[in-house]
Amino acid sequence: MELNHREVQGVVVMDLVGRLTSTDGGILAERVARLLTEGHMNFVLNLGHMNYMDSSGLGDVVSCYSKVRKAGGTVKLAQTTDRIKDLLAITRLVTVFENFDTEAEAIASFGTPAQA
Repeated sequence: MELNHREVQGVVVMDLVGRLTSTDGGILAERVARLLTEGHMNFVLNLGHMNYMDSSGLGDVVSCYSKVRKAGGTVKLAQTTDRIKDLLAITRLVTVFENFDTEAEAIASFGTPAQA
């Protein structure tokens, strides 16, 4: 998996590209933990280019969510593929994560106007 992050209007957008599996060794949760220590509290996981996620990858997303919530922050999902939406529904995590069709909508949901 390729993981890039950038800041947009005070929100850290993390672009996950490829496959999130057990071979990624918790890279997402580790990156989020580091960003939390730098003072970032609002995160959007952009999953538009994520083509596969196994149970370990889903566990990494949940771990990320837990760390951020424990620190008083928020994690939202954007551009979730149909396959990952199905995975979230099956595991009932669809009720945990706020999910947005676009990155701009996810960013705007934090109360900051999104730029086109």
